[in-house]
Amino acid sequence: MGRSTDSSGIEVRAITDEERGAWGQALNAGFMRPKGDGEGDFHRERFPELGRALGAFDGGRCVGTFRSFAQELTLPGGAVIPTDAITNVTVGPTHRRRGLLSRMMRQDLDAAVARGDAAATLIAAEYRIYGRFGFGPATAQRGKLIDKARAGGIDVPAEALEGSIELLTLDEYAKVGPELHERFRRTQPGAVSRTDFSHRMRTGQVANSPWPYKEPLVALYRDAAGTPAGLLAYRVTEEEWRNWLPRETTLKVEDYYAVSAAAYAALWKFALEVDWIVRVSIKDLRLDDPLQLMLRDGRAMTDNGDSCDDFLWVRVLDVPKCFGARTYDVPGRFVFEVEDRMGYTAGRYAVEAAADGSAVCTRTADPAEFACDVSVLGALLLDHLPLRRLAAAGRVVELVPGALRNAERVLRADQHPWCPDVF
Repeated sequence: MGRSTDSSGIEVRAITDEERGAWGQALNAGFMRPKGDGEGDFHRERFPELGRALGAFDGGRCVGTFRSFAQELTLPGGAVIPTDAITNVTVGPTHRRRGLLSRMMRQDLDAAVARGDAAATLIAAEYRIYGRFGFGPATAQRGKLIDKARAGGIDVPAEALEGSIELLTLDEYAKVGPELHERFRRTQPGAVSRTDFSHRMRTGQVANSPWPYKEPLVALYRDAAGTPAGLLAYRVTEEEWRNWLPRETTLKVEDYYAVSAAAYAALWKFALEVDWIVRVSIKDLRLDDPLQLMLRDGRAMTDNGDSCDDFLWVRVLDVPKCFGARTYDVPGRFVFEVEDRMGYTAGRYAVEAAADGSAVCTRTADPAEFACDVSVLGALLLDHLPLRRLAAAGRVVELVPGALRNAERVLRADQHPWCPDVF
């Protein structure tokens, strides 16, 4: 029997408190996990407020899930914009190809625009899904592995040795981590804010989690004045010992952030000097991270198989708000045309950057110098990909000779964007 593609009898709406378990069961099935009881209590702790968790219901059965929450995204220069963070997106295998994702996405993005969110963000499980909704890659992920013996140590500035490192208890981690991360994420383009729930998950404070908690070791760096300036959370795997010597012992970095170069260097020096460690595994380094250049043998760092050229996906919802908030490298002006099949941002815009790095972005009737789909704007906003590379791939069309080179010059940022958070 053929499967119906009609979705007219399927209701898309915000779930009720009593439906959390059924929604969780649909979420589990969508990610090919056993349905179980749906972890209703866990989801109640995860998002106590209702209204932004959507379900698709067919005859009372939840067959699709979608959730968003408030987030902030850091732009080049340190400004933050309000974003609609999207997660928990599934459509059950019995109800695919009926437009349910499109309906849930439209409902959520309409609400985000009404709230005044400047953009939407997500981590894409599948590359081909989200471009049609105006999302595009805006950061990359680089997983790395360091052979400790081959690295031969790390060269750090003298300032890094003026501070101190201590190992925290979980209670100390819970107190210090959130405030330090708040300071860090405002220094890193592409970084996003963390929810209170995210911090509690990291410190083992969520009682109803379906995933067993494994306590990390947490190294905190304090500068010479005693102020927390960097943090590195890690676990150690003891895979194989022979003749009382470690053979495969790996220090796996779970989380790290620093607000100064000294703190950054001191924490990596600490990690590479832990006894019995054969290698250090890092789940994500930013593309322009200096760590490899600090190793005495840079070839000791290799890819660990977790790299991906896309990580955080961004969907611009308000072009003037986004491009008017970030800082620009040099003064200049460029005009671009945006195509947006969902209708939120279609039109022509001018960016005028001043000598102090500030800018104004407005709609304009002036002739466009280049044209692109809205899905490219996240990469331009964070300076993730150069315009001329996008043009070579057919993602940007240059309408005036030399326009892309000029816009690239203005858009250039001091730091490559990086988002270390999965949500």
